[in-house]
Amino acid sequence: MALPLIDVAALLDDDSRPADRLAVGREIDAACRDSGFFLVTGHGIDPQLRDDLEARSREFFALPDAAKAAIAMSRGGVAWRGWFPVGGELTSGEPDRKEGDYFGAELASSDPRVLAATPLHGANLFPEDPPLLKPAVLRWIDVVSALGQTLLEGVALGLGIEREWFATHLTTDPTVLFRIFHYPPGTDDADDWGVGEHTDYGLLTILRQDDVGGLEIKTASGWIAAPPVAGSFVCNIGDMLERMTGGLYKSTPHRVTLNTSGRDRISLPFFFDPNFAARIQSVPRLATHASDDSASRWDHTNVHTFEGSYGDYLLGKVGKVFPDLKQQVLDKPRDTPR
Repeated sequence: MALPLIDVAALLDDDSRPADRLAVGREIDAACRDSGFFLVTGHGIDPQLRDDLEARSREFFALPDAAKAAIAMSRGGVAWRGWFPVGGELTSGEPDRKEGDYFGAELASSDPRVLAATPLHGANLFPEDPPLLKPAVLRWIDVVSALGQTLLEGVALGLGIEREWFATHLTTDPTVLFRIFHYPPGTDDADDWGVGEHTDYGLLTILRQDDVGGLEIKTASGWIAAPPVAGSFVCNIGDMLERMTGGLYKSTPHRVTLNTSGRDRISLPFFFDPNFAARIQSVPRLATHASDDSASRWDHTNVHTFEGSYGDYLLGKVGKVFPDLKQQVLDKPRDTPR
């Protein structure tokens, strides 16, 4: 099974014919109904920016852990930003075989959400070395956020709703979570994974993976590899888009195999999600296809019963990924200075 390869250039071109934009939307819609995954080309993102970001990331992860710990997540406080070591992130209670940097939208200390100590909002932590990592990360967040808005316009067209529906109701000010993951080479161990089985939480994930590969997707016939395709992004939908489409779209489980290539693997997942305070609502005019699949889901939850804000859902998830950090930061009384 090969993932659909979708050229989204017509969505980016204001002069393209409405019929061409609609055709792209229908391709995205078909992929979301089928596997929940697709590859994107024609996205317009400069490959030099990608190459620079990957190069600076490799420089950072080559540093000793003691140097990387200068921007450890424990220093990011409620903003939930910074570096964690190999094994520091859990999936289904098991440590992943990766280290990583967490980033998000860069917010000033005067931002009302920062003043209110809103979880997952604040300033990023950047290392002094390499100095060019910061501008590369901030530029990446800008351009991939714009791509996320464009892809959601394609989703809206495919669903037959207003092109700007997601931007109007959910992503005027989206929750942006950007990760840089480093999977060091390891030995083959049947009980060890780069990342165990999981689904993503929000609307849309936009992933740049290097040529090492390792991503696998769960299908009705078993697990399949999603090898890198030069110049493309891997896109998949998250739990909230499944919830909002009443099960018409599926938030498909995926995982990352242990890196036995003998080379370092860099992965750049970008999560483009609803505004933190947005109430999750159903997409208009869609019939429900929802069923309770909690018995077979990796987290044994039924996403279709969720009611509340996206922030409520997200915090419930990330607290399980970093339980020690949750105890240090999120479980503090709200009137305790952070």
